[in-house]
Amino acid sequence: MASPFLPAGATTGDSGGELSSGDDSGDLESPHSPETEESRSLAELFEKAASHLQGLIQVASREQLLYLYARYKQVKVGNCNTPKPSFFDFEGKQKWEAWKALGDASPRQAMQEYIAVIKNLDPGWNPQISEKKGKETNPGFGGPVVSSLYHEETIREEDKNIFDYCRENNIDHITKAIKSKSVDVNMKDEEGRALLHWACDRGHKELVTVLLQCRADINCQDNEGQTALHYAAACEFLDIVELLLQSGADPTLRDQDGCLPEEVTGCKAVTLVLQRHTAGKA
Repeated sequence: MASPFLPAGATTGDSGGELSSGDDSGDLESPHSPETEESRSLAELFEKAASHLQGLIQVASREQLLYLYARYKQVKVGNCNTPKPSFFDFEGKQKWEAWKALGDASPRQAMQEYIAVIKNLDPGWNPQISEKKGKETNPGFGGPVVSSLYHEETIREEDKNIFDYCRENNIDHITKAIKSKSVDVNMKDEEGRALLHWACDRGHKELVTVLLQCRADINCQDNEGQTALHYAAACEFLDIVELLLQSGADPTLRDQDGCLPEEVTGCKAVTLVLQRHTAGKA
């Protein structure tokens, strides 16, 4: 199965599915049959490849990490079986879409494709050599060593823009840039998101406070009509929601789909706070 995330030189493998309990054909195999041994060897190699990814994060692109994440999920879980994340969950949507795009791909195929990318990233990798024990890892993203895309891909210092510093919660850099007037506090990215949107999306309350003190437009809307309050509500950051409301955020502003901030959250506490302020504005 072709994929735009597949690096040059990586192979797609075949479509066998004997490792998936949902894809079993019903044929009984001898415990020592060649097929069983081959499957066990492939599974072991896949686990080693997943562990080896820890040392390749610096050289893997975002697209490659998405590619690996999708195949790891296909092996461990099977076909995508979760609802699509909300609009506000940017990284979550990318991960979901990458996994969903695999359709009915078999675990065997996913393992082969995963291994091929690891070999492409590190042609000198020898899976026979045990991986060095590193710090405790968290299963999730591309295997047991990368938790999620919330760990942004590594960007060289000279390539960072103000939004990268905002995602990193680098308050000192952002404050200096705004006060020196080298950066407009209300500048937007290609999606119309201002620094305040990003700070609210990441849960950086102190940075939100700094941006508001620097006269950030609290009711600025992105290309989809969402305000910073929509973002904080969707991410269920109650403390930031309260801070924005106390600072003058308008809870009656709707996005382009007609949704109020209270209508994009699943948190009852957030909803109650927003409803109280919305009633006060009526």
